[in-house]
Amino acid sequence: MRVLVVEDETKMAALLKQGLEEQNHSVEVTHDGRTALELASDYEFDVIVLDVMLPGLDGFEVARRLRKSQRQTPILMLTARDAIPDVAHGLDVGVDDYLTKPFAFPELLARIRALARRSPAMLPPQLSVDDLILDPRNRRVARGEQEIHLTATEYRLLEFMMRRPGRVLARASIIEAVWGFNENIEDNTLEAFVSSLRNKIDRGFDQKLIHTIRGVGYCVRQMRSR
Repeated sequence: MRVLVVEDETKMAALLKQGLEEQNHSVEVTHDGRTALELASDYEFDVIVLDVMLPGLDGFEVARRLRKSQRQTPILMLTARDAIPDVAHGLDVGVDDYLTKPFAFPELLARIRALARRSPAMLPPQLSVDDLILDPRNRRVARGEQEIHLTATEYRLLEFMMRRPGRVLARASIIEAVWGFNENIEDNTLEAFVSSLRNKIDRGFDQKLIHTIRGVGYCVRQMRSR
């Protein structure tokens, strides 16, 4: 499961990240509301764990803007503000669940699992570029009649590009989206994964969909017929 943790207290954020990763979740952490909004808008997460008191934008405003933009990622609001008006406001702006600090970590995990069980129905419809299909609801990838089996990293890489068809994506932005902000990934690692993905997606097809833009990055697009 991919979880976005938005928490301005660095010690608490580190503890959440460590605990969730010990449960084999992939975790991204940010400490301010504006960055959280950008990440949640641009990338796919299964659950967002969102604090209220944040610099830039508070958690209520982050949730409100995400829902206004039709992003339906489940949100668990995690905060020390437990007054009924605060809880009601959070639910009104689109928060799915509310857990107050201090909390028991097993309860947090249970609530995250419960929210994630709801998320498949809210995932966006399948993505397509030419005859390449990616269905986020069941993580199925196919080209024409041929089903394509990808590793978890290959799937994240392809999904990131297919959500931006035709756009030239810089190497740095791809690495951040697929591996995370804190990972030290070399360009040749990205090139190796793109090569593997291209072998699975384009091999045997006249129409090539994965393209290298020299000096910039990569894109997924259908080339126009001459």
